[in-house]
Amino acid sequence: MAKYTEDAARLLELVGGKENISAVTHCMTRMRFVLVDEGKADVKAIEDLPAAKGTFTQAGQFQVIIGNDVADFYQEFTKVSGIEGVSKEAAKAAAGANQNPLQRAMGVLGEIFAPLIPALICGGLILGFRNIIGEVNFFNDAGAFDLEHGTLSIADMSTFWMGMYSFLWVIGEAVFHMLPVGICWSVTRKMGTTPILGIILGLTLVSPQLLNGFSVATATPEDIAAHTYDFGFYSFVGTGYQGQVIASLLAAFVLVYLEKFFTKVCPEVVRMIVVPFMSLVPAVFIAHLVVGPIGWAIGDAIANVVNAGLSSSFRVVFAALFGALYAPLVMTGLHHMTNAIDTQLVNNLGYTTLWPMIALSNIAQGSAVLAMIVLQKNNERAQQVNIPACVSCYLGVTEPALFGVNLKYKFPLLCGMIGSACAAMVCTGLSVKALSIGVGGIPGILSIMFEYWAVFALCMAIAIVVPFVLTMIVGKRQLAPEDRGLSAIEAKSAAPATAADPAVEPETDAVNASPQVLVAPLSGTVKPITEMPDPVFSSKCMGDGVCIEPTGDTVVAPADATVTVTMPESNHAVGLMLDNGVELLIHVGIDTVAMGGEGFTCHVKQGDRVKAGEPLLTFSTEKIAAAGHPATTAFIVAATAKATDFEFETGMDAEAGTTEVVRFRA
Repeated sequence: MAKYTEDAARLLELVGGKENISAVTHCMTRMRFVLVDEGKADVKAIEDLPAAKGTFTQAGQFQVIIGNDVADFYQEFTKVSGIEGVSKEAAKAAAGANQNPLQRAMGVLGEIFAPLIPALICGGLILGFRNIIGEVNFFNDAGAFDLEHGTLSIADMSTFWMGMYSFLWVIGEAVFHMLPVGICWSVTRKMGTTPILGIILGLTLVSPQLLNGFSVATATPEDIAAHTYDFGFYSFVGTGYQGQVIASLLAAFVLVYLEKFFTKVCPEVVRMIVVPFMSLVPAVFIAHLVVGPIGWAIGDAIANVVNAGLSSSFRVVFAALFGALYAPLVMTGLHHMTNAIDTQLVNNLGYTTLWPMIALSNIAQGSAVLAMIVLQKNNERAQQVNIPACVSCYLGVTEPALFGVNLKYKFPLLCGMIGSACAAMVCTGLSVKALSIGVGGIPGILSIMFEYWAVFALCMAIAIVVPFVLTMIVGKRQLAPEDRGLSAIEAKSAAPATAADPAVEPETDAVNASPQVLVAPLSGTVKPITEMPDPVFSSKCMGDGVCIEPTGDTVVAPADATVTVTMPESNHAVGLMLDNGVELLIHVGIDTVAMGGEGFTCHVKQGDRVKAGEPLLTFSTEKIAAAGHPATTAFIVAATAKATDFEFETGMDAEAGTTEVVRFRA
């Protein structure tokens, strides 16, 4: 344990000293600091510490990645600093207090929309597919392919595709028209009240008994009369809020605060009866009579202002500013508002011209990392972060690229911003439209209206070429030789060493000393670790591995091993050491440490000897989902093992304790 004393003392100094720490805690892999002034933290020096594998800031917490030994490091840090650690909840609360009101509001908005994004992306892809098969006239009246003068779509030419076109709208309608149900559920889940009441409130906003919100403009007097509710002293038209974002948010928060109020004042003996009734019924009336119309007006106003900016004679200037500033917005968390704006634009107009620029910004930042891959081709340590960061960025997950590479060196971030601005100007200048939110990277073209595919492809080319070229030019001047890995090559050429040289000991590799196969620790779909929605794991700074979308609920030992790490407070992860000295980490879910152990049971303790297939921990996917966290599980071979010594099997459905997923090369 004492081996970290020096690094712990040095870290205390580098984060600005004891007086600069508001709170400190740790999870399975990283130290989590809430700093008084983050500007006092010397990030470069911290990342140079032998025990540190990287840093990033998220939700007001400055996080230092340590790895499996973080518990030992934490104990040493609290000793040398004299600071008592706090619970995860206290650290999170302190982090929130450390943010300004706008950051806190955007953080809440981000946590509300995060569980909805997979559905929105799925819906966007479905709309794109329906657009191609049902809205684009590929054929003329004679049935010949004629894109220029076509009058018939694929659906018009085929009964099967017409049926597919019609049936897919069942999903599209559920995603976009019934969106208030998801929003109300997510708000109640985030605010810690009763999710089922949120779902019911959302259903009352889109009830078929009301006049459909999309039909209001064309409603006849008979339609209005049929949907009017008359209470004698007051009457109103019962209008649905299909696709409305702001109105749904306001209605949900009314329900949340009513439930919290009545829970506080109501005696516990009758709380189960009184609180749901006194919360839901008034919330429904307030939603339809007060906040619904207000939210509708606010949503329309925001959408109209953004659309005016994107369709005005100054739209190219607007696009340049948005394209340049979107990546910094991501790093502050203020970008979450764009999800609400995009959704509102789709609701009002049937398309969005904002989202294409977001996809181009992600591509531009990934292209800057691509240039860093070339510049640092001789820096093996840098490549372990660069390559997965580039891949994930091109697929729409930007955090590994932004925090792990571009912000670290600064000039790639600026080059990416310039490239993004250039692409955004062309994109908006030529009025590219997307049917909805999609995959925020290269696959994003699937959500673009088909008639704009060629233009958007040109914009993607700009977002790839401009940042790449700029980063290459600037990087050759700015990167130090050691950052590019050149000093190591020069030293090697000056004094070549081979295994045959008696002065040089052959490298001893623990992996090669004891080759073996590791089986899946969990039943589910196995994917590359770069698809893990957590930058610490997807960037491979913890080591290589796989991620598993679980279908089971039991984590088992992937081989005979010794338990080295458990998390008694949260039970969401376990560390193992194989007989050959290689360390493994199994981490269930994203940010599940915040659940405080709710839904998790650990069956082993530190120091236990386990056999392959023996249960390590169990968890509830339902409780993880209810808490708003992905259940995606990371299975990591620690970075101390060489990547060339093992290979991973992905793209398959695995059975816990049976399917081989890691093979160590002999």
